Amino acid sequence: MPSGVLTPTAADVSESVLEFPDNFLLIDLCGQFDRNLTAIESALGVQILRRGNRLEVVGAEAPRHDALDILKSLYERLESGKTLEPGDIDRELRMHPDMSITNGDQPELFKGELADRVEIKTRKKLVEPRTEAQKAYVRSLFENELCFGIGPAGTGKTYLAVAVAVNHFISGNVDRIILSRPAVEAGEKLGYLPGDMKDKIDPYMQPLYDALNDFFPSKQVAKLIEEKRIEIAPLAFMRGRTLANAAVVLDEAQNATTMQMKMFLTRLGEGSRMAITGDRTQIDLPRGVNSGLWEAERLLKNIPKISFNYFTSKDVVRHPLVARIIEAYEADAEKTG
Repeated sequence: MPSGVLTPTAADVSESVLEFPDNFLLIDLCGQFDRNLTAIESALGVQILRRGNRLEVVGAEAPRHDALDILKSLYERLESGKTLEPGDIDRELRMHPDMSITNGDQPELFKGELADRVEIKTRKKLVEPRTEAQKAYVRSLFENELCFGIGPAGTGKTYLAVAVAVNHFISGNVDRIILSRPAVEAGEKLGYLPGDMKDKIDPYMQPLYDALNDFFPSKQVAKLIEEKRIEIAPLAFMRGRTLANAAVVLDEAQNATTMQMKMFLTRLGEGSRMAITGDRTQIDLPRGVNSGLWEAERLLKNIPKISFNYFTSKDVVRHPLVARIIEAYEADAEKTG
């Protein structure tokens, strides 16, 4: 129990009260226009009333107690000096052990065994997984030299892999970061874009630049790229290299051919760690060309120290509509066989 929160007292069978001695932290807890409270109310089906330095939670017993636990956890976060963002509310709602609305369809592997928090320190921010599957994935990234993250768009596969790579770099575990993805057009021909090779390739690599800029100050990213301590390059540029003492991330791996995937996997050198991410439903390879991600999954799944981690639409942490869109496409694919 955090020091600043009093034990909840039941006002009646459907109402509980929390009292907060620090009104400034309570303001942060509620959020602008009480948006944090509104998010909890919507997710749990309760009503939260603010009266002075108290919050009254009204609702059925189980969701009411869930709301109390989440409010106390968020307040404890503020007491520790951390900020409170919308993503933190989402994470608490998803990760609460009794939240059947989000955990009900999670594999048993993820229930209960990862109760302690997982945090990734970078130069700019502290990154925390927002679902149990994300938490298991981050643990695998730290524990295994070769880790696969497979699932739909918006589940944080690449973002978390790059965050862990940055953590390894700033901790001195590796000397450099290498980020790569296949330069495959998603249904559009981009060969006539103006500029030199770098100008043509950069649009493919932009999601990787975006992730890095979230974790490093922008000037530092430019300096590290200039010093070759961070490399961002198409998959084809990896041929013939041995990637030693590096944190390596291959994004959009579903668009690597079988030979490209074999080439990339055999680049792994001493002191390196490799993360491979992809979405099997977004393959942009020509018809008849097998995805290297699918082949790697089939061939390597039973090899010790190679970790495969899977995500579903329930792990999407973008706009809630993204999860609905993914589910609609999955349902249609099942119907059409």
